Amino acid sequence: MPIISNSTYGKPPLHLFNGHFETIIPSIFRKIDGVMYQRERIDTPDGDFLDLDWSRIGSRKLLIISHGLEGSADRHYAKALVKLFNQHGFDALAWNNRTCSGEMNLKPIMYHHGASYDLNTVFEHVEGSFDYDEVYLVGISMGGAQTLKFLGEKGTDLNSKIKKAAVYSTPCNLTDSAATLNFKGNGFYKKRFLNKLKVKMQLKGEQYPELIDLELLKRVEDFDAFDTHFTAKLHGFKDATDFYQSVSADNWMEHIQIPTLIINALNDPLLHDRCYPIKLAENSSHIFLELPKRGGHTGFTVSGQEFTWSEMRFLEFLKG
Repeated sequence: MPIISNSTYGKPPLHLFNGHFETIIPSIFRKIDGVMYQRERIDTPDGDFLDLDWSRIGSRKLLIISHGLEGSADRHYAKALVKLFNQHGFDALAWNNRTCSGEMNLKPIMYHHGASYDLNTVFEHVEGSFDYDEVYLVGISMGGAQTLKFLGEKGTDLNSKIKKAAVYSTPCNLTDSAATLNFKGNGFYKKRFLNKLKVKMQLKGEQYPELIDLELLKRVEDFDAFDTHFTAKLHGFKDATDFYQSVSADNWMEHIQIPTLIINALNDPLLHDRCYPIKLAENSSHIFLELPKRGGHTGFTVSGQEFTWSEMRFLEFLKG
């Protein structure tokens, strides 16, 4: 599909004057009111659980939302999509990755960018327990990568009820995205994500002392070491490099068979190089790649508006 380089996203508010401010300010201060979830817990095939947060209006159409790294259904970007799509006639389901719903999961694994198997469990539950005519998938950041991987893995076998998908601020290539955490000026993101993940890994180590070296965990100060000694070890990969390469969404994206919008801002501080899959999109009849000049990571703020440009763009694309 043609690359959408002339994006309709205009200038952010004046106080968000670069990609870092466009990313950090909404992440810390943005609030979405009026969303009331009903939680459902479902079992996974491996004996664990997933917590699903629903907002139903009695629709025959469902939006399934996958959140970002160390996010949850309570993040502003998830609640905003729930609220917006409820207003326009969709039921909404924001699912929480393992460890992200406020309770540690049971099994000796956690979650990661390639955990499309849990999104598959969510959809199979929806398909088996509810009677929706149309299902739409959206993902933000890591959740976008999980969504793209899921769609590519299914390929022509994708359930026909899944009509379209849309993702934004998505690390299409995990190796290149992970590398940004070592860039000068990105220390804030590295520290924030790493500290949160180390807390969870500490809890997992208390569950499974034989698996986690808690003394080493205290000394880890960068993601390459954390993912090599902990993420990769827990999930069956050789090291960080093997993990990034093995689960990266662009291994599967060429097999996507439904209209899928990818929005990645060119000034996103957490995306780099192959996270902008221009050639792949040009060779695909299903991928629409939109590259706004501004927006930061999960930003896209519009002055005086409750919803961001990316959220409104999702609505336009999925309903169009």
